[in-house]
Amino acid sequence: PLVPRYGSTPKARRSLFTAMGSSAGRRPLTVLAGGAVLLGALALGAFNLPGSLKQQDSFTSKPDAVAAMETLGKAYPERGTQPITVITPQGRADETLASIRGTRGVDSAREGRTGDGWTEISVLATAPPQSAGETATIEALREQLDGSYVGGPSAEQLDLKDTNARDRLVVVPIVLLSVLLILVALLRSLVAPLILVAAVVAVWGAALGIGGLVFGPVFGFEGTDPGLGLLSFVFLVALGVDYGIFLMHRMREESLKGAEPASAALTALRTTGGVIASAGLVLAATFAVLTNMPMVQLVELGFVIAVGVLLDTFLVRTYLVTSASVALGRKVWWPGALSREPERPVPPKEPERVPAAAH
Repeated sequence: PLVPRYGSTPKARRSLFTAMGSSAGRRPLTVLAGGAVLLGALALGAFNLPGSLKQQDSFTSKPDAVAAMETLGKAYPERGTQPITVITPQGRADETLASIRGTRGVDSAREGRTGDGWTEISVLATAPPQSAGETATIEALREQLDGSYVGGPSAEQLDLKDTNARDRLVVVPIVLLSVLLILVALLRSLVAPLILVAAVVAVWGAALGIGGLVFGPVFGFEGTDPGLGLLSFVFLVALGVDYGIFLMHRMREESLKGAEPASAALTALRTTGGVIASAGLVLAATFAVLTNMPMVQLVELGFVIAVGVLLDTFLVRTYLVTSASVALGRKVWWPGALSREPERPVPPKEPERVPAAAH
């Protein structure tokens, strides 16, 4: 029944977000420090994330193909059960085959199909699939087989891990810089955008940390998907910045109308809290659906994003961004025009007048 209108005066009513804002406004530095310590402690859990996810561990329940590979591994413990594929020029097939057989960690190799000037060689390592030993064998083959290509499922997983590591170094700074520039143009400030960007990075780290605390010990997962960090970052930054714009832009509108920083921050939280909470709950539930999927990658992605959205909605936007804005006062709009306006002192309360009849 309550339809918000632009420029309307919020009704004075006690709500959950009013209570949250009041607690953040009374002791902003204490709330900010406590929240930062909590997020930092949760982010440390990221160091407990299991290693790269092996292909046979990608399912929440064991399929027949994985059971068959395990049966082969028990029957032939001295050799691998998943071939490494080498593609070499046809004219050098014999030379390549001899070089492969002389490589440490190779159990056997045999020539396969030939076509279009290329020959396929199937290689079995002595180490189990996607183990440290097999990875060392793949790297040794790639180093010594000049002009040939070393592939197969294990080599693909190795390439995927390296590619995602490279993408994180490139994509994360580009996304953060792009978002920062957009926020600077929108809010006419440097400090407020930096607060919002720092908030989404903190949420991302804390969500991954919670994943590290539960994926292995609680869910029993043997690894994490190499793309988990990058995909969860992109989703959480996109969603978190949306919520930040709802809150901070309303705060700027209130400041432009003459409200003091603390009053503007609390009014913004009271008027946008319902929108942010509703959107957060819907999005968290949407991504939580992925935890019902039979693929470990999807379960991990859905869990991290759902937890991150809830942290962003009910902790970071409600308490940390609000308390930081209250603590900084007009400095939050530096170097814009709003930061140069003097803060007006709060007028003292007028003493209550005693009615004449009481004398």
